[in-house]
Amino acid sequence: MAPYTPDYPGMIVPVGHVEPVPRRLRGFVAGRLLFDTVGARYVWLWPGYPQFCLPREDIAEGALVDEGTSLALSVGHAGRHTLRTSEVERPGAAWVWSDDAPEGIVGLVSLRWESVDAWFEEDEQVFVHPRSPYTRVDALRSGRGVRVEVDGTVVADAPSSVAVFETGLPTRYYLDRVHVDWTRMVPTDTATSCPYKGTTSGYWSVRTGATTHPDLAWAYDFPTRQLTPVAGLVAFYNEHVDLFLDGRPLPRPAAVSRVEWEKGQRRA
Repeated sequence: MAPYTPDYPGMIVPVGHVEPVPRRLRGFVAGRLLFDTVGARYVWLWPGYPQFCLPREDIAEGALVDEGTSLALSVGHAGRHTLRTSEVERPGAAWVWSDDAPEGIVGLVSLRWESVDAWFEEDEQVFVHPRSPYTRVDALRSGRGVRVEVDGTVVADAPSSVAVFETGLPTRYYLDRVHVDWTRMVPTDTATSCPYKGTTSGYWSVRTGATTHPDLAWAYDFPTRQLTPVAGLVAFYNEHVDLFLDGRPLPRPAAVSRVEWEKGQRRA
């Protein structure tokens, strides 16, 4: 079988790329303001998304405690720091970029995303990781029919969909629920989040005969305003189902689920 060739745009930003952040950034820990800056920078530690780098003077005084150890990261070295406030202490939560880092971020501070309780770009909270200025996510209505099969069994057959085109990911086809065979759908407790689409409201495994395939479908009942066309619709992982577009079978992309994608995005 010929190797799969992606039919969607890939990530184009090289590791080590640095750009200014044109947005006001704020972060809160235990309800208190940790930083407030308009001088942040993006740096790409891997092609998928950037990391924020913050001026140290814009971080609350005394919040960073040098641990005296150095980290070897993908673009240079950095000094590891503990995040300490009157309410919390989080070892390894921050690092200060050393002289061998890319020009423009030397001396700036990066914080592990999960070490900050709430991140804001301007006045809107951001989840999971920074949004890449080079990533597009478009939700377009499509009149092309979509059929989804698992083990040769039809689990959805819709005359139309909302196609979501997201840089670096296969096209996702969101279907009206009336076109899904719910006798084969098994709800699970899985939930994932996306900085561009929001937090899922449901995940489903698919049962075919004696086999149950875990977490093949999901929905966003309350997506971000940019993705409102997908509200309440259901999508399936192209990687794990047989998907037909206007009767034409689509090749399966490399098997990377949203859960795996997010795990990769949290690498730092």
